[in-house]
Amino acid sequence: MVPTLMANVLSYGLVDSPVGPLLLTSDGLGLTGLYPARHVRRPEPDAGWVRHDGFFTGVKDQLDAYFAGRLTRFEVTLSPAGTPFQRRVWDALLEIPFGATVTYGELAAQLGKPSASRAVGLANGRNPISIIVPCHRVVGRDGKLTGYAGGLELKRTLLGHEAQVSMHGLWPTPVPTAVGAARLEV
Repeated sequence: MVPTLMANVLSYGLVDSPVGPLLLTSDGLGLTGLYPARHVRRPEPDAGWVRHDGFFTGVKDQLDAYFAGRLTRFEVTLSPAGTPFQRRVWDALLEIPFGATVTYGELAAQLGKPSASRAVGLANGRNPISIIVPCHRVVGRDGKLTGYAGGLELKRTLLGHEAQVSMHGLWPTPVPTAVGAARLEV
């Protein structure tokens, strides 16, 4: 049985990963945040938050499978807070294939806003759900790694992991989950 949370109550869980501890947050409707330890916008739980690690077991299992090279697409209900433009950018990030990269300009063009690469970069930087919403797959115009809220070393690590998994042909096996495909909730 999957634990349930009350809507509008911020719950959190902490999980270990090969890239360090991850803070997961939820509003009871979906995942609202996934923050590595050194994320520049990582919130700190306070007295108004409720720790509920059990609620995040499905996400943890999928993260474990991702880091083991068995999962290339997450199936998690997402509920990030953001502007309509940010949410469009985050939806577009979900379409970047595992192991691939795109530039900020390419992402802006895909959104029908070819001159908005800076705005796309700002929205990308505000993504509250690292790894699952793969903002690490966006690179500079010259292919170089640029800003990442979790730090460039983490971005390099995630891209290296995905390249290695892709090169060695390790592909996903289904991970049981009680939630639907990764998508942003309206």
